[in-house]
Amino acid sequence: MPVENSSPSAIGVAVVGTGFGQKVHIPAFRDFPGTQLLAVYNRDADKASAIASTNNIPFASNNLSEIVGRPDIQGVSISTPPFQHYEMAEMVLNAGKHLFLEKPTTLNAGEARKLYHLMQKQGLQATLNFEFRFVPAWMQLKTLLTQNYVGQTRLIKIDWLVPGRADPTRPWSWHASKKLGGGSLGALASHTFDYVAWLFGPVKRLCARLITTIPTRPDPDRGTAKTVDADDTCVLMLELQDGSTCQINISATTYAGRGHWVEVYGDRGTLVLGSNNPKDYVHGFELKGSQSGAELQDIPISDWLQFQQTYPDGRIAPTMRVVEHWVQMIQQGQAAAPSLKEGVYSQLLMDLAHQSHQQAAWVDVPDIDSFLTKQ
Repeated sequence: MPVENSSPSAIGVAVVGTGFGQKVHIPAFRDFPGTQLLAVYNRDADKASAIASTNNIPFASNNLSEIVGRPDIQGVSISTPPFQHYEMAEMVLNAGKHLFLEKPTTLNAGEARKLYHLMQKQGLQATLNFEFRFVPAWMQLKTLLTQNYVGQTRLIKIDWLVPGRADPTRPWSWHASKKLGGGSLGALASHTFDYVAWLFGPVKRLCARLITTIPTRPDPDRGTAKTVDADDTCVLMLELQDGSTCQINISATTYAGRGHWVEVYGDRGTLVLGSNNPKDYVHGFELKGSQSGAELQDIPISDWLQFQQTYPDGRIAPTMRVVEHWVQMIQQGQAAAPSLKEGVYSQLLMDLAHQSHQQAAWVDVPDIDSFLTKQ
């Protein structure tokens, strides 16, 4: 059974964005005992009221200023499309509210950096919903890497091949527009850039090829073909600061794609983490390992890493762990990864991937602390 929000010190939260927000954020905030859902935003007032009623949320509005002006709300989660992130997040931070933000952070790293400076000026805490850091099998992988299971890394290979947008008759939406923040780079590689840095360390330079395999989609209003200019497939090569090479293949248009896999090859051993579940990008991960050339064997996940509660939608349980992490930052008044800093870094790597694609060349990646010091 869900844990009731009975704590008198629970942080009052408003949910802004009711697509992913209704599926994932609302149940995560509802069931975590350190938060209390007090308000929901939708640009359509009737939809906002209906969602509030369904989820027993006491206040609904289509006016974000009205929501962030409420004194009983200490934090706001934003899961709207990327082109709305900067303006909404700026309003939230200027109102003195802590920020829980879906990836990608913004439309570009300059916007993300401005939010970081504003957060610091306001003395607030902000995090990105980088769920993979909190999935048990991924946490087990991190533990083994820290214990030097594979030794000196020789090659990292990542495949994230799913069919979510493989059907060319799927209607055009903001996902198909580069200027609106669409594309697989933002939807998927934003996660990959974060977990590569978390698992293996910072990136020294990168090379990217961004591909649009489905050039048009039906306009949902007119039925005519509408141009797609956002990538649906990304081929990336990273050189990490420790000298390791990381090869990444990401696509949302692969029928019967193999799913999501991370393979780590070193001079002592191999670790393979993967799931072939195309419908749920959190459920189903298994971890295998091998040392000294032996066959791959299943590696059990430690009990202390397991979720206390799971859901049919696998994204909810790890998101709840991100919520817990965010609440701890707020209570302690101190940022810890993942925070907005990690969101800026992910966005910076996305920007540099676009630059690399345009220039057909490798591009150097600046140190994140140096990047953040710029105004």
